[in-house]
Amino acid sequence: MNIMIALIPALLWGFMPLLITKIGGTTRQQTTGITFGALIFACIAFIFTDPVYTVETVIVSFITGCLWSVGQMFQLKSFKLIGVSKAMPISTGMQLVGTTLCGVLLFHEWDTTFRIVFGFIALALIIIGIFMTSYAEKEEAGQATLNRGLLALAISSAGYISYVVIIQGFAINGFDAILPQAIGMVIAALIMTARSKDDKESRFIKRTAWLTIPGMIWAIGNVAMLYANSLVGVATGFSLSQLGVVISTLGAILLLNERKTRKEILFVIIGVILVVIGGVLIGITKA
Repeated sequence: MNIMIALIPALLWGFMPLLITKIGGTTRQQTTGITFGALIFACIAFIFTDPVYTVETVIVSFITGCLWSVGQMFQLKSFKLIGVSKAMPISTGMQLVGTTLCGVLLFHEWDTTFRIVFGFIALALIIIGIFMTSYAEKEEAGQATLNRGLLALAISSAGYISYVVIIQGFAINGFDAILPQAIGMVIAALIMTARSKDDKESRFIKRTAWLTIPGMIWAIGNVAMLYANSLVGVATGFSLSQLGVVISTLGAILLLNERKTRKEILFVIIGVILVVIGGVLIGITKA
């Protein structure tokens, strides 16, 4: 039963990119809607929880919320550039590698030979998986577009990794951080999505309201992961939450009709499997 609960974030976060893409909208509208959705859920959660606030908790949580918005906006940019089926495995792999290396270098998590061996095997599998999922038999979008997508994912992953590592570094309770983080997400989103010359459509239209739904789905998944971590441990809970990449990647091919040749689909499936195995091994090394 505990494992089933721990799989809820994977289900929600795996479905989220598909829903965002189906709803559509510009990156500005998507970023705005998603962050407001997270804020709405945070306000509801505040009523039913008993958070303990300190100056440090509020400031650090606010900053990490801003960093999360950076990660989210650039991930959305990558979806438009290279597609969900290619972006999600790369994004997940980058985050797993980044958070693991930060854990090793900053928090000295690999303190035994067993963890070092399994850790490097896990990282190797993830990196190989990333390369396989990014394979293209015919690069229709062009190398320049692919490079822009990879740059967007690198910035996105840096934002997501900082969001996780800073909270961990300050040992802040996830439930205490929810509301300050959500406020930081919205403020950062409003700043980053200020009107640009290339995108004249308003951020606040009917579609933006619909995009609050994926934001609330992300927030529910976040709370589910926090609860699951208390049941199965942080390492196992985080690793299982990353399994959503299977849903988003295969869903993009089957439901969003992202074009792939048979060889590309084979590479994507193998690559996703390697990323998932690597993520599970990382969970073992942290356990």
